Amino acid sequence: MNKKTKKKKKVETLEDKLKYEIAKELGLLEKIKKVGWAGLTAKETGRIGGMITVKKKSMKRKLEKQKEL
Repeated sequence: MNKKTKKKKKVETLEDKLKYEIAKELGLLEKIKKVGWAGLTAKETGRIGGMITVKKKSMKRKLEKQKEL
């Protein structure tokens, strides 16, 4: 295999999973598949980022409540 054509396999993080999940919820997944993440507007990207933050905070609160019990 040629060294230049060898691609590193990216490890999917929690943020990546949330990003795709939210993009699907917002109906942006098809657009992302067609043009990539760079094809999104600033408003769409900001909305995804904001929703990721809300979900992460919610998950953190849930974990803290479980630890208290």
